[in-house]
Amino acid sequence: MSKYDYDLFIIGGGSGGVRAGRISAGYGAKVAVAEEYRYGGTCVIRGCVPKKLLAYGADFHEAFEDAVGFGWTITGAEFSWPRLIANKDREITRLEGIYRKLLTGPGCEIFDGRAVLADAHTVQINGRTVTAETVVVATGGAPTKPDIPGGDLLITSNEAFQLPDLPKRVVVIGGGYIACEFAGIFNGFGAKTVQLYRGGQVLRGFDDDIREHLAVEMRKKGIDLRVGVDVVNVSRKGNALELKLTDGTSLEADAAMAATGRRPNTSGLGLEALGVALDAGAAVKVDEWSRTSVANIYAIGDVTNRINLTPVALHEGHCLADTMYGKRPRKPNHEAVASAVFSHPNVAVVGLSEQQARRDFAAIDIYRSSFTPLKHTLSGRRERSLMKLVVDRATDRVLGAHMVGADAPEIIQGLAIVVKAGLTKAQVDATIGIHPTSAEEFVTMRTPVVAS
Repeated sequence: MSKYDYDLFIIGGGSGGVRAGRISAGYGAKVAVAEEYRYGGTCVIRGCVPKKLLAYGADFHEAFEDAVGFGWTITGAEFSWPRLIANKDREITRLEGIYRKLLTGPGCEIFDGRAVLADAHTVQINGRTVTAETVVVATGGAPTKPDIPGGDLLITSNEAFQLPDLPKRVVVIGGGYIACEFAGIFNGFGAKTVQLYRGGQVLRGFDDDIREHLAVEMRKKGIDLRVGVDVVNVSRKGNALELKLTDGTSLEADAAMAATGRRPNTSGLGLEALGVALDAGAAVKVDEWSRTSVANIYAIGDVTNRINLTPVALHEGHCLADTMYGKRPRKPNHEAVASAVFSHPNVAVVGLSEQQARRDFAAIDIYRSSFTPLKHTLSGRRERSLMKLVVDRATDRVLGAHMVGADAPEIIQGLAIVVKAGLTKAQVDATIGIHPTSAEEFVTMRTPVVAS
């Protein structure tokens, strides 16, 4: 009989924690999971899912405009932000219930409350003390605000999902995927939207062609995207906000959103007192098996700041459960992970950018195509899509695939198999396309536009 109350105690009921818990319990482990907010974590409650629901909603104004070119006459369309938020909240509540059942179904015990480590095997929660042989920290991360005068007046993505009304004028601060997504959302619903980024171009770390193309398309849609500028001060001006910028100008807005970074949720958990090593950004340091510097304590998901994506957290949690209780030891594999930005238009990528490939390979070939999608030949919209393949010339292996345009995430998911499996450009070329689609462009690009 175990000397501990549980074989596994998981702190955090988000995607990674729930996956690790339910799979471990399915293998026969005695598991408990604690969550201080709502089960489902960032992705389900105030991240990927509600964000994409809002992004879908923001698409409709263009759909109504585009319909005219296809013979439709649409009049009297009205939008209600409160109705959208209420519908979104109802769906999130439904999903939270599913996440709870995913745990209780295989026998996990769930705690609603904040769990803190008293020692490596002891957890305190809701005035109760329990013990566990193994502890997993899966507490995710949270948005941060810039340390500037008036920074407390800014909202973050958390609050953006619960605004009682749609602001008429919005400033989004940041150039990452969250900033680009919310700029598209607010703009799509009709708010006058300004996006400010201190760097030279949005989506730092993405392929340069993708970054430039997205910026052009965002501006076409009416977003006032300004790069090389930042906010130095925020203050109230009547019922509005005034933002002073580094270029000496100022802006007025009804709401200003900081999308300037996220920080792992490690504060106040008792980790440092136990000797759990954290990096300079407060993320938990882990080895290739997700083990921390304390032998029986593991960490997965955004709290480790490896690749902060929901499917990665799920993968890490599943690997941990398989390794510890399923007699199938395996390390998380973080290579060739596809990702998407649900901006307007969408961005999706997998593998190496052109810039990364040039650093790592002696010679590469670049295949690139920019075109007007068939839909817009009748809609009249000036939107253009961009597709790009990065290929190692020596082996003909496809190193990266990149796209800006409608349905980019759906298309790149298929290309992720190509990159992950190490397939060659010749194999891609031998694939017959589906016509007429945008996706077929990936199998019809025959001539390198850049070779080096």
